[in-house]
Amino acid sequence: MKNFDQTLEQGSVGKVFVKYLIPSLVGMLLMSVNIVIDGIFVGHRLGGVALAGINIAVPVFSIFTAISLWIGIGGASQYSFALGEKDIKKAQVIFTRSIIMVLLITILLAILAFIFRIPLAYLLGANDETISYVMEYMNVLLLFGFVLTLENILSIFVRNDGDPNLAMVALIVTAVVNVILNYSFLFIFNLGVRGSALATVSAMAVGVIILSTHFFKKNSRLKLTGFSLTFDSIKKTFSIGLPSFLSELGMSVFTMGYNIAIAAVAGTAGVAAFSVLNYSHSVILMMFLGMGSAIQPLISYYRGAKLVKREKQTVRLAAFVAVGTGVLFFIIGLLFADQIVRMFGNFDTDIHDLAVLGVRIFFSAYLFMGFNFVMMTYFQTTNRIGMATWITVAREMIFMVIFLLILPPFFGASGVFSAIPISELIVATSIMLYAHRKHIFKLPA
Repeated sequence: MKNFDQTLEQGSVGKVFVKYLIPSLVGMLLMSVNIVIDGIFVGHRLGGVALAGINIAVPVFSIFTAISLWIGIGGASQYSFALGEKDIKKAQVIFTRSIIMVLLITILLAILAFIFRIPLAYLLGANDETISYVMEYMNVLLLFGFVLTLENILSIFVRNDGDPNLAMVALIVTAVVNVILNYSFLFIFNLGVRGSALATVSAMAVGVIILSTHFFKKNSRLKLTGFSLTFDSIKKTFSIGLPSFLSELGMSVFTMGYNIAIAAVAGTAGVAAFSVLNYSHSVILMMFLGMGSAIQPLISYYRGAKLVKREKQTVRLAAFVAVGTGVLFFIIGLLFADQIVRMFGNFDTDIHDLAVLGVRIFFSAYLFMGFNFVMMTYFQTTNRIGMATWITVAREMIFMVIFLLILPPFFGASGVFSAIPISELIVATSIMLYAHRKHIFKLPA
């Protein structure tokens, strides 16, 4: 792919960034809208308790995603680095090893989780009202979770192999198919929560098929080849991908923590209100993930090719875009909280009011969250694993848990919704101090 390499090395940094950013954002945006539509369908067809049940089961979905990102980003960073070094054979070995690793680990974990699925459901926050919905959704995810991980890792590698547009098309088709199947299974065939889960995994299987067409393209460098699972190769993949794994795992901790905290101060109504907020949050979160996905192949390639100036120009541009996007979403949350909540159904007053309160408080986190995501990806891709891990662990584990324990006894539901915004602010401040000390944004002469 000579033209691809020339574009990355000689083309305008801004144009190259946009070339990767737009497909990534469009794909992620449609996937997030797809998640929201799922919530709208379930909320209108089955009600708030069913919505809460799905929300409780979501961490299982997140764990599978975490595994695919852990190995996918860890492998893809090495893959693009090898492309930058012009070592195609090495890149193909890395790709093959990553695919085998993600499938083996996913299937083994799914078997274990399925055996202990009932205690797992209660551990995630299920109660007598929600357990039946949680089990319906979780059973499907555990049986077909490998489809999710395969789609995720293929999407990452296709993007790193210079075909972000195909990755976008796969996400778009997945989203459209999911919407069609969700409506059909819920409103026509009356399959309930199980139907929503089946729609999701079926749509992802379609995405896998579309992504697989990249193998047959003339300029594809993705080839399955012989490989060996050495300790050093596994260690390197897991090390580089660890922040991505912890980030996705942190989303599970976030969902579990918020479910438990809001249930303690507002009961099932609080969990239902948080479910609405969480669906809205998924939209913005996917956008920020899209920004990280856009810069990862570029930074990895520039590192391999030793193009330091282009690397720094890219991260500066990405950070600026992330902050601007965060400001926009914060304003939307302040002005349109009521409209956002009403999209998901006509809830009882207590659920509606709590959800509106949550949107207005929680959306302030987006002032800092996008910047944190971009910088985490940058540090991870440039092998500053310690800093990338700190960002991930601090924002959704350490500080979030601390504030979920401290704030609710004094401020009730408002304290619960404030935990993430405060955590994001603290982490963003620590990043700026580190970046200033290490001259991260300073361009070389």
